[in-house]
Amino acid sequence: MRDNFARYEQVGAAIYGVNPASVAAHDSYVADFGFPFRLVSDAGRKIAAAYGALKENGTSIQRSVFVVSGGVVCFARVGAPSSDDILSALAQVGG
Repeated sequence: MRDNFARYEQVGAAIYGVNPASVAAHDSYVADFGFPFRLVSDAGRKIAAAYGALKENGTSIQRSVFVVSGGVVCFARVGAPSSDDILSALAQVGG
């Protein structure tokens, strides 16, 4: 998502990374990897649990991508889907 951020901006998408690390750790991570989007701290893993992104052990998080439009999840994929797949989902919901 970092490498194709301009494409997401063109369609008005808001991108947030969600990670269980602390806010302070995120600042360093964003700087190290040059993320142009915000990271949200999910220390209690409540967001990951709500989206079904926890692994079977209940603490590890499976990398996942969700597109939410109008409060409805319209794309959900485990792993790292291509930007083309994500942008296609956004186009289908008018994003």
